Amino acid sequence: MSVAFRRESDEEHLEPKFELPIPRGPNLVTPAGLALIAERIAALDAQVAATDDAEEEKALRRDLRYWHTRRTTAIPTAPRGDGVVGFGSRVTFTLAGKARTVTLVGDDEADPAADLLPFSAPLARALLGAEAGDLLPFNGREDAIELLAVG
Repeated sequence: MSVAFRRESDEEHLEPKFELPIPRGPNLVTPAGLALIAERIAALDAQVAATDDAEEEKALRRDLRYWHTRRTTAIPTAPRGDGVVGFGSRVTFTLAGKARTVTLVGDDEADPAADLLPFSAPLARALLGAEAGDLLPFNGREDAIELLAVG
């Protein structure tokens, strides 16, 4: 029988499972971010130990590799504390007429809904190096951001 008419197993047509992408740049973390990484590793270890499903275990082990890499490459970084926006700073500013307060954190601990902004985000990059009272360019406007306070 011709190979063209042969039924191939489903295993031969599975999509490849890729590793989770690692964010580019340095892996800066706050002390809370380092604790978060440790918590995620512990939770995944417990899930791996509890599962009997081979596919689920593969996915969990992939996630574990990601978090182990993030722990290994973590660079604990403290806020500057000198009134200049840097990693770990809590920043209050106005953008488009709305006041907002965010904390600049590492990529893995970012949660915009909780006002935790990754330091690699465009808005965070616009804020880095600024001081209270500065008017900053953003989205094509020269004075789009007014920096009110840095903590």
